[in-house]
Amino acid sequence: MSSLKQTSQKKIGFISLGCPKALVDSEQILTQLRAEGYEISSSYEDADLVVVNTCGFIDSAVKESLDAIGEALAENGKVIVTGCLGAKEDGDVVKRAHPQVLAVTGPHALPEVMSAIHVHLPQPHDPFTSLVPPQGIRLTPKHYAYVKISEGCNHRCTFCIIPSMRGDLVSRPIHQVMQEAEHLVNAGVKELLIISQDTSAYGVDVKYRTGFWQGRPIKTRLTELAQALGTLGVWVRMHYVYPYPHVDKVIPLMAEGKILPYLDVPFQHANPRILKAMKRPANAENNLARIQQWRQICPDITIRSTFIVGFPGETETEFEELLAFLQEAQLDRVGCFTYSPVEGATANQLADPVPEAIKEERHARFMQLQEEISRQRLAAKVGQKMMVMIDELAEDQVIARSSADAPEIDGLVYVEKTDHVQPGDFIEVEITDSDTHDLYAVALNLDAPADH
Repeated sequence: MSSLKQTSQKKIGFISLGCPKALVDSEQILTQLRAEGYEISSSYEDADLVVVNTCGFIDSAVKESLDAIGEALAENGKVIVTGCLGAKEDGDVVKRAHPQVLAVTGPHALPEVMSAIHVHLPQPHDPFTSLVPPQGIRLTPKHYAYVKISEGCNHRCTFCIIPSMRGDLVSRPIHQVMQEAEHLVNAGVKELLIISQDTSAYGVDVKYRTGFWQGRPIKTRLTELAQALGTLGVWVRMHYVYPYPHVDKVIPLMAEGKILPYLDVPFQHANPRILKAMKRPANAENNLARIQQWRQICPDITIRSTFIVGFPGETETEFEELLAFLQEAQLDRVGCFTYSPVEGATANQLADPVPEAIKEERHARFMQLQEEISRQRLAAKVGQKMMVMIDELAEDQVIARSSADAPEIDGLVYVEKTDHVQPGDFIEVEITDSDTHDLYAVALNLDAPADH
């Protein structure tokens, strides 16, 4: 192997066939490759991967293209095919002749070609020439980061206008998500917070298409994503998980310590009629049974949810049904909102809007009950030992979070002043006190390495 091959430079071989229009396509691909830091190789031997831009206009051109693909496979082994022949029969002409190719696209397909290259030969990063670090620009502290896995939403909840602004669900390719996660971890991030409009629907729009990460096939689906993220050695926290049945498959990963035992599930209400008017799935009985099942599988699970009170038509009886659900569910973290008639929401047309005064009164009763539940659940943790992540160093104390606490929205763990620690460090603590939302603790075994 040549010395060039042993360097960090990533080199791509390129074969361009066909008409001037195909030539322009090749020029655009080559320009983008160089812009992203790839080197262009003139030989199969030095190339890490070969792109063949094909022609498929006449039979002789098809034969020439298939022969070129075959030669590239024989000499190099890693080949991506683009161009007119790739568009014939949705790529099946190429795949039948050469099933070993890594990917097939049609003509004028720069984004698709670059995406395929990124899967099989991730984009190089040169710290001396790139103005942007590989993990991108972040507004969060260095030790945690949000990773968005999709845009949009396929649901049409009557209180929500997000689909009208962001469109239907579009899942990010799983290799892109994992590559971003790896860059973040390599940059020192200790906690990945997985977000989207509907995290549990990840991959539905692409029919759970199989992608590739680190040379291995991996489905574009929540369970497989969670499994892969769980191998990175950092905290992984799942947010905005719609209560689909397949979410149950993620809970064992929490019990095994692969991802944090934390689930953010927006139930929104408990009364079946209200849920139907909201166009939300499931019902209170099913949700209560599932919560019980989740806790049996993973006793340490923290369940966060959000609810809406004062939805149009909500009666006092239906609201009391929500309170009864809250009492039985014993959720760890809860947010509650009064219904707001957002412009464009179809629920605004529903009959019997609830007066503002009643909305506020129900909100107060709801939060009073939940605060008592939270107080009792946190009090039960006094005396326990747990691992926490340091968020901030204050003058007289260390501010940290446990696996049960997402940043900004959940509680905190206040640790007595401790030296020789920094934000992002993990330390073991013993809980000494609690209140409605937060825990208080002392640090243990600071001389021993912390295992998060």
